[in-house]
Amino acid sequence: MKRKRIAGVCITLAAVVLAGTFAVSGNNTKDKNHVEIINVSYDPTREFYEAYNKIFSKYWKEKTGQSVDVIQSHGGSGKQALEISNGLPADVATLALEYDIDAIRNAGLIDKGWIDEYPDDSAPYTSTIVFLVRKGNPKNIQDWDDLTKDGVGVITPNPKTSGGARWNYMAAWAYANEKYNGNETEMKAFIKKLYKNVLVLDSGARGATTSFVENGQGDVLIAWENEAYLSVKDYPDDYEIVTPSISILAQPSVAVVDKVVDKRGTRDVAEEYLNYLYSDEAQRIAGDNYYRPSNQDILKEYFDVFDLNINLVTIDDFGGWKKAQETHFSDGGIFDQIYEGQTAEDIVGRNNTKKLQNSGKTESAASFM
Repeated sequence: MKRKRIAGVCITLAAVVLAGTFAVSGNNTKDKNHVEIINVSYDPTREFYEAYNKIFSKYWKEKTGQSVDVIQSHGGSGKQALEISNGLPADVATLALEYDIDAIRNAGLIDKGWIDEYPDDSAPYTSTIVFLVRKGNPKNIQDWDDLTKDGVGVITPNPKTSGGARWNYMAAWAYANEKYNGNETEMKAFIKKLYKNVLVLDSGARGATTSFVENGQGDVLIAWENEAYLSVKDYPDDYEIVTPSISILAQPSVAVVDKVVDKRGTRDVAEEYLNYLYSDEAQRIAGDNYYRPSNQDILKEYFDVFDLNINLVTIDDFGGWKKAQETHFSDGGIFDQIYEGQTAEDIVGRNNTKKLQNSGKTESAASFM
C-alpha cells in the first residue's frame, strides 16, 4: 500500500506562536517535570525527526525524569534560516547546509564557533544528490548531460530558498567543472542549458518531490538521496534511482540557537538533543531514513542500501559555502545571470510544456522560469 508522505510546512509552530498560545519567549524551566523545545529544520527531515524525537524523549525522561515535547517546523532551508533570524524562536536549527546556520549566526543568535561544537563539523548525518526517474527510465537518463537534452523535463527546487537546491546546483557545477576542465564560460552555458529544462522551481525539496511524484511533472527529479529512496520505498513500481558519475557530499548542519535557549532556559535539553544525534540508536534511525550516518562503522551496515563508492566532491573543492554562496547564489551571482538570461521564447516554451505535461497530452523541451 502506498503511504502518504508527510507534506507541507508544519503549521503548528507558526500558528501557535501567532495565536499566542505557546509561551516561546518566557522561561521554559518553571515546570521541572516538563519542557518543550523547537527544532526548525529543512524539508526532507520530516520522517527522520518524527522517529528521532520519540527516542530522544524516552532517553531524556530516563536520564532526567523530565518529559520533553519537540515541536517541529519544516521548510526550505534558506527560508527557515531567515525565519529564525527574523524571530522564529528555534531552540535548535537542523538545516541543510553550513551557510544557513552562519546566516543565523550573522543575525547575532548563534555563537561563533558553532561548527566545532559537535563532531564531524556539526553534521551528524550526510547525504548526496541523485536522480529520481520514472520506472524503466523512459528518457534513458544516466548522467548530468542527459538533463540538458531537448525534451527532458527537470524538477529541482529554487536555490534562492532551498538548501537542497543549492546542493543540487553545486553537484551539477562539479560535473561541468570536470567536463569542461574548469572553463567557466562553458560551465555557465551547461548550467544554463540544464536550468532551461527545469519545469518547476518549488521553494523546498519536499515541494519538488510532490511536483514530480504526486503531480506527475517532469521526467527527472534532482533530489536528496534520502528523498529519492523514500519515494522508491513508497512507490516501488513507479520510480527508480540513477546515481550520476559525479555528485557532492551534502553535509546538513545542526546548531543550538544560543540567544533563544539562554532566554528560555532550555540550553541543557537543546544541547543534549543535538548530541544524542550521534548515538548509535540515532545513527541507525538516520540510516533507516536513508541518511548516511556520520559514524563510519554504522554506515558500513548500510552497504546494501547506499553506493559507498560514489564519486563525491565536497563544497571545500569550491572554496567553501561562503564563497559558493557569493559566487553562485547572491544577488547578481551566476544563478541570477543564467536566470535573467532566459529569452521570452524560453519562458513561453517552458510554460507551454508545463501545460502539456499537466494535461498528459505530450512532452516537449522545457525552458526555465
